[in-house]
Amino acid sequence: MEEIKGYVEHIVYRNEDNGYTVFNLNNEDGDLTCVGTFLYIEEGELLKLTGEYVNHSLYGLQLSVSESEVCEPEDLMSIERYLGSGAIRGVGAALAGRIVRKFKEDTFRIIEEEPERLAEVKGISERKAREIAEQVEEKKDMRQAMIYLQKYGISTTLAAKIYQYYGNGIYRVLEENPYQMADHISGVGFRTADEIAKRIGIHTDSDYRIRSGIFYTLLQGVNAGHIFLDEELLARRAGQLLEVDLEHIEKYLMDLSMERKVILKEADGVKRVYPSNYYYMEMNTAKMLHDLNVTYDVSETGVLHRLAQIEENMDLPLDEKQREAVVEAVRHGVLVLTGGPGTGKTTTINAMIHYFESDGADILLAAPTGRAAKRMTETTGYEAQTVHRLLEVSGNPEDEEQKNGFSRNRDNPLETDVIIVDEMSMVDLPLMHALLSAVCVGTRLILVGDRNQLPSVGPGSVLKDIIASKCFPVVKLTRIFRQAGESDIVVNAHKINRGEPVILDNKSRDFFFLKRQDANTIISVVLTLIQKKLPKYVNAEPYDIQVLTPMRKGLLGVERLNGILQEYLNPPSPSKAEKEYGDKKFREGDKVMQIRNNYQIEWEVCTKYGMTVDKGLGVFNGDMGIIREINTYAETMTVEFDEHRRVSYSFQSLDELELAYAITIHKSQGSEYPAVVIPLLQGPRQLYNRNLIYTAVTRARKCVTLVGSEQVFADMIQNNNELNRNSSLAEQIREFCL
Repeated sequence: MEEIKGYVEHIVYRNEDNGYTVFNLNNEDGDLTCVGTFLYIEEGELLKLTGEYVNHSLYGLQLSVSESEVCEPEDLMSIERYLGSGAIRGVGAALAGRIVRKFKEDTFRIIEEEPERLAEVKGISERKAREIAEQVEEKKDMRQAMIYLQKYGISTTLAAKIYQYYGNGIYRVLEENPYQMADHISGVGFRTADEIAKRIGIHTDSDYRIRSGIFYTLLQGVNAGHIFLDEELLARRAGQLLEVDLEHIEKYLMDLSMERKVILKEADGVKRVYPSNYYYMEMNTAKMLHDLNVTYDVSETGVLHRLAQIEENMDLPLDEKQREAVVEAVRHGVLVLTGGPGTGKTTTINAMIHYFESDGADILLAAPTGRAAKRMTETTGYEAQTVHRLLEVSGNPEDEEQKNGFSRNRDNPLETDVIIVDEMSMVDLPLMHALLSAVCVGTRLILVGDRNQLPSVGPGSVLKDIIASKCFPVVKLTRIFRQAGESDIVVNAHKINRGEPVILDNKSRDFFFLKRQDANTIISVVLTLIQKKLPKYVNAEPYDIQVLTPMRKGLLGVERLNGILQEYLNPPSPSKAEKEYGDKKFREGDKVMQIRNNYQIEWEVCTKYGMTVDKGLGVFNGDMGIIREINTYAETMTVEFDEHRRVSYSFQSLDELELAYAITIHKSQGSEYPAVVIPLLQGPRQLYNRNLIYTAVTRARKCVTLVGSEQVFADMIQNNNELNRNSSLAEQIREFCL
């Protein structure tokens, strides 16, 4: 290990997320490039560094810093250098020189103890003197607080967030109630706060701890899709988490209710506990849907007459149910159009578009994901956007403090006559609430989806609840059209949905079942299909063929499959940079998926010459892309998503990505692939149900291949037990309809 001392001459690069910094250090031996992670440094500071010299292939000799210490400037030149470095706003090199010539070695004492004397220097007013003193003190306080937080195992990034929120009040927060950090600061959950509290010595039966643990358990229920939990289940789960007896949970729930963090309701003799924001979100969603459901005085005969002309002109024949859907869309403010694959939903959407267009109406099309929006564009010939882009995401709508996370909202609504949203089964409660907030009464809202698909990844059961409320016109398409009926994917999907057995004789052109009983044999078959058989058969690249599996863990789970598939589909190469992150390894060329909504991250679309032609904010749960570059020097990874959107991730934020050669069936919602491969062996009955296998099969456009146990497949078709979600949107809608 080497130990050197010098001044920060110039900061070349700094990653604000993780503190990784590249800078030039100047000392008696000359200039030296240093790299490492630093809490907070400024140009002009005097540092004592410990580290090792490394020879970078591109940048030459560097000091890789393992430890650093900020030192007080030791001589007049050092003091002048620090003050004039830009570290103190409003103090340049010339002014720094005048300050040091006036006060010499006493400069810092004067700034800290007698800041008013700075006004003795030409060019410094009393106000500016105070500002300089405040900045010097503020940076001193920040460093001390960051060092203090590190004692409790808090990372640099998190410590900076905590200090930014609480300032010098952080010491009181940690001593009195560290659990409040879980409410105030993104990135601090209950478990982090609990670990800090243990180190400080806060008792396990502290009221602060128990209330925070109960609320955390409630939010875990939201993560599992529930809008509320019943009191008994909440007490049991929170008690297990906290390792305390919560037989008398009512006291803590009343406290949380008085803090307006939860809403307590009773229905059918069951006490429900809602996070307050989700309760009001559900209630407001119901109210807005009710308000939009205007009935228009339109002649049905007139609508059918004009529709007949459109059918003839556009060569777009409709059946009775499809015509009914168009009539209902014209006569009502809200319509739900539902049906399985091949039942003509797209044709019906096209008929609606032509009808409203002939009326001179403005129409907007949207879907929850980029892939679904792209498919909607291709099948209608009209531009469709993601719901997030339609609403012009500008912040984090999931953040309590950013209530205007979308630019389109109640104060700046969407200016249109008709909005058609496809793949509604994927839309969760927060997104539905945001959409409705931007829709004016008088706008027609047409919701299209397949209610038999799996529910949304996010909380709520929006499409099913809207249908279950029976307060809006719902048209269900059931007839399978001739062209779709020639596809066994479509025919078998409907058989699965009805609980009927599927013929597995492999005489089909697009639906195959390869019977295997051993996990390793199944994986070997999957690899052969992806590498050799399917690309030519469906005229696609191996990367376009998607492996869908029911589970994350296990012999055929996502985690194991991705490790194996990566080694065969994108093997290591000297030409491909790699980055290990936890137990994951990312490699240039890997197929990856975003696993949580990130509303703030920037993307851009560039020409091959590097010119930016489009840019925006937001990458969302389920978006898939390819790793184009891993830059170990800048500690960034560039991923290209659909529509050539490129995003640069800091190494610190790689927990937002995972390999996507194989994904869970849940994560495939709203997507469509040329071919899907579904490995199947025995799994938990609660998960292995009809909804799951129906969703998997309907993700394929040209070919479905199942590999595994025929009995497991048959059992899934017969298992009609859905994973129920606790939501009350249907009840809330009915209350407004009374």
